[in-house]
Amino acid sequence: MKLILRQATIIDPSSDWHNKVADIRISGDAIEAIGKKIDNPGKYQEITLKNLHVSTGWFDTSVSLGEPGFEERETIDHGLQVAANSGFTGIALQPNGFPVADNQQAIRFVREKADRSATSLYPIGALTKNSEGKDLAELFDMKNAGAVAFGDYNKNIDNPNLLKIALQYTQDFDGLVVAFAQDAQLKGSGVANEGIAATKLGLKGIPALAEEIQIARNLFLLEYTGGRLHIPTVSTPKSVQLIKEAKARGLRVTCSVAAHHLTLTDEKLEGFDTRYKVSPPLRNDADRKALVKAVKDGTIDCITSDHNPIDIEHKKMEFDLAKNGTIGLESIFGALMTVLPLEAVIEKLTAGRNIFGLAPTSITIGASANLTLFNPDETWVFGKEHVASKSKNSAFLGSKMAGRAYGIYNNNKLIL
Repeated sequence: MKLILRQATIIDPSSDWHNKVADIRISGDAIEAIGKKIDNPGKYQEITLKNLHVSTGWFDTSVSLGEPGFEERETIDHGLQVAANSGFTGIALQPNGFPVADNQQAIRFVREKADRSATSLYPIGALTKNSEGKDLAELFDMKNAGAVAFGDYNKNIDNPNLLKIALQYTQDFDGLVVAFAQDAQLKGSGVANEGIAATKLGLKGIPALAEEIQIARNLFLLEYTGGRLHIPTVSTPKSVQLIKEAKARGLRVTCSVAAHHLTLTDEKLEGFDTRYKVSPPLRNDADRKALVKAVKDGTIDCITSDHNPIDIEHKKMEFDLAKNGTIGLESIFGALMTVLPLEAVIEKLTAGRNIFGLAPTSITIGASANLTLFNPDETWVFGKEHVASKSKNSAFLGSKMAGRAYGIYNNNKLIL
């Protein structure tokens, strides 16, 4: 494909064109030229969009899709279309299909399903067989089949020795271990953040300690073993402080935060709307502000949508019984722009590539054309008509947005 992006503001600190307006000429998979005014040599499609901004392609470190096994929630093909329209040139796919992606055949299956998509799919392999937390899965085989990391989605590794062995074993091939943190005994039958909101509503609480005690344990294990550890969707100030201290000690630890934890609070639970039932639970406003601060100071490495489509039968039910999860690809950019400056949003939506060991990208001549197109200044309200996912369980319905993705250019495809 040959095209020219006209008068685009480039957001890329690694480029000489950072914060400058320029034309970008693309031929196939490569950026051919960048300049104030680039001639069209013929047969190049020209793209002109209002207040067009361009960054290197966004990467989401935690996306669940239904396929295989739960295609009624989402398919790989349709989910990748949603990701492309939402501005993502790459996603890390969680292994929580049915069957669980705990072997090389399962990894190859999802990669082959995504082979011709504009958005690239990078599978996360299950850390343990069937994500049951008992025995390690075929980690090295999955690495060879294309897995970029290993973790059991939203499941704590209760056995510390199992996590210790995983951190030791993956060092042989520089593998990344993803360890969700929530102590099952402290969580108990809790369904919401332990605090004023849950008490008023009569909901059983999940204390922040349930997350923090596991993060502390996992960091002690990392200090003992070495290796690389990624802690997803942190949600409390103490969690952030523990990770900050671990980084200062030289540990190879990274972490993410979900967009809904940066923008929503447990006060949303007042109507018992199960769209707001997520794991970890929405916290209070003081926690939310602390997370925003940790994004700005660099302690939190990246932001994820933690996109998790759930069918209506498992959401439209009593709050205690409903499944956790919200979709978030379509709303993430507009939501984040309400609480963070533009450059911080772009940095945290692109940092995951480095964490998950993918090739770096840059908006420079000769570089791979892996680009996200967006307007950071459009204000709008996220409604049902903006939900492109097959499942409709969005926690952001009715929320004000402060930016909008146009689409992407990646894999020699333009999606607008």
